[in-house]
Amino acid sequence: MAILESEDSNPPSEVKEQELISPRLIEKVQEYPDYPEYPETFNVTATVYYPERGQTDGNPLITADGSRINPKNPKKHRWIALSRDMLTRWGGNIHYGDTVWVSGISEDLDGQYIVRDTMNRRFRNRIDILVGRKDNIYGKWENVKIAKSEFPDESEFEFQPSNFGFAMRN
Repeated sequence: MAILESEDSNPPSEVKEQELISPRLIEKVQEYPDYPEYPETFNVTATVYYPERGQTDGNPLITADGSRINPKNPKKHRWIALSRDMLTRWGGNIHYGDTVWVSGISEDLDGQYIVRDTMNRRFRNRIDILVGRKDNIYGKWENVKIAKSEFPDESEFEFQPSNFGFAMRN
């Protein structure tokens, strides 16, 4: 005895799978209705500094937030100092420990950094990138873009920005 199967009205080549969004992801997105599409971008002047007494305070291997600098390879940390006007302690939008994207310096220096230090009060709208004297990096760069990395809960979204341009608006 043969079993009759109903014929599908759509041939297999015309059937399109619909993408499903999990209810958990929808709930997570709805929890952040005021979350901006892109983080705020700042244009700053960038320079580099070494962990030496002439360029820091009396204790050059300790940052403003209490972090200890590895004197053998300070560049490895990927830490920066911000001018006070940018830090929340003095009315800005960025906290110590925040991750920021930097773009507009060079291929080697562009990328993610953690805010660990504060610049002298005479500077405004500036960042200082921590490097070592042996790195032979010198310079001052104008119109550098920085943006705070603002991802609500990275573990929930499994999101990794693939390049710098994706995390910031031009």
